[in-house]
Amino acid sequence: MMTATAPHTKTNYFLGFCRIFTGLLFIFSGFIKANDPTGFGYKLQEYFEVFHLSAMNEYATAIAVLVCGFEILLGVLLLLGVYANTVAWGLLLLILFFTFLTFYSAFFEVVTSCGCFGDAIPLTPWQSFSKDLVLLALILIIFFRRKQIRSLIKGSGNQFAATLITAIISLGIGIYTVNYLPIIDFLPYKVGNNLPALMVLPEGKQADVFEQLYTMKNKKTGATKQVNDKVYMADKLWEDESWEIIGEPESRLIQKGYDIPIPDLLITDADGADHTQEIISNPYYNMIIVAKDLSSANIDALQKINQTAMQLTKDYNGLRIVLLTASASKDAQYLSDKMQLIAEIYYADLIPLKSMVRANPGVLLLKGGNVMGKWHYNNFPEAKTIEDHFLSKDK
Repeated sequence: MMTATAPHTKTNYFLGFCRIFTGLLFIFSGFIKANDPTGFGYKLQEYFEVFHLSAMNEYATAIAVLVCGFEILLGVLLLLGVYANTVAWGLLLLILFFTFLTFYSAFFEVVTSCGCFGDAIPLTPWQSFSKDLVLLALILIIFFRRKQIRSLIKGSGNQFAATLITAIISLGIGIYTVNYLPIIDFLPYKVGNNLPALMVLPEGKQADVFEQLYTMKNKKTGATKQVNDKVYMADKLWEDESWEIIGEPESRLIQKGYDIPIPDLLITDADGADHTQEIISNPYYNMIIVAKDLSSANIDALQKINQTAMQLTKDYNGLRIVLLTASASKDAQYLSDKMQLIAEIYYADLIPLKSMVRANPGVLLLKGGNVMGKWHYNNFPEAKTIEDHFLSKDK
């Protein structure tokens, strides 16, 4: 007597490859951005400005946490084969949205970096768009073959539990790093870096090479032509009275060089005098309180930091306290007087302050240009901890 056997489902190895590659890439991308959702939020604000959605700027960090968590969740569920139909739709909609953004950024040159992998792996807009096209092709394969995906977890209860745990962990990482700084710091102001060394072109490295383009007009015929600075000088066009320069010269990059990690840090006083090297190269300890925007800074945290700084200066005379902000000098001075801040007040552009520390306020401890410590206001230590770990070693 013959017995019936269950039909054998042929393994689709190509679909398996697409799932593994896409799933791992989504998890990696989500984790990298969840490590620094505040930075990803800054990138979202650039897109909001482009599409005239600046009203959403205050929600940028929260949206960043959700997007990072969603990426990780989709990647994990894709690998597990859980809720295949829903995951396939989620992946398709997400990659279509990302592909549109990266193409728009690249074609119209509105956002210089998409932030796909945070500050860990900077990509140009066209590189980001190319990456999204590859992902789109893989996700389309997953989408049209989604019915062939089989879950590695049996039972609806177990699948729901796995999804819930993954979602909690995914969102938890972003929430933690927003409140306690990135777990891995990819920014140039990280602990251990020497800031003056990162502000200059290293020996043997070449800077970007540009050429100047001049638009020339023939006074007699009205004909126009564009020449670069080398042709202009070689042909001595300034001596030819039949030609004249119209408009402003255009600068064009012809060879990409070394990117200086800190190209834009300028620290000034209220009168505009430059104090950058004086502060960051100080051979003694500097406590830099970074409050990029005093109107939105956590005032209670600023008060706590100020009290700790006052306590430290009593026991360590060489400690210099500096408040660095992008706010107007009158606002900074008003707040300083009101709170009786001990810090000297200096000013810098908002962009480098955002990179210094992902907190408002945050604190950097410098010595001889080296970043010795870095804290979010939520984990700023007590005076004794700072003294024991840093200041007491110089006594």
